[in-house]
Amino acid sequence: QVQLVESGGGLVQPGGSLRLSCVASRSGFAMYTMGWYRQAPGEQRELVASIQSGGVTEYVGSVKGRFTISRDNAKNTVYLQMNSLKPEDTAVYYCNAVPVRLSWGQGTQVTVSS
Repeated sequence: QVQLVESGGGLVQPGGSLRLSCVASRSGFAMYTMGWYRQAPGEQRELVASIQSGGVTEYVGSVKGRFTISRDNAKNTVYLQMNSLKPEDTAVYYCNAVPVRLSWGQGTQVTVSS
């Protein structure tokens, strides 16, 4: 079973940036479309960005133009560059395949606040 480990979250002021990383425990995930999901307190988990094995990306409207998803299959890693962060981006961020087919990792907390 592939394990996913997310990192890179933290506390940042509005307008700031963070880069999240998600490392898979073994190879093989390169064939999957991978995505970054987030879950705010009291809200359902939502998919915010995805990247196909060939590099085609999609974003939810609220993050389009601010977030960039990328992947390095040789390193079994998916990234999420987040710029111009807003308080409403505050959530725990997770990565997983799209559709979900792997066990969830522990996520990484992103808090946007002044």
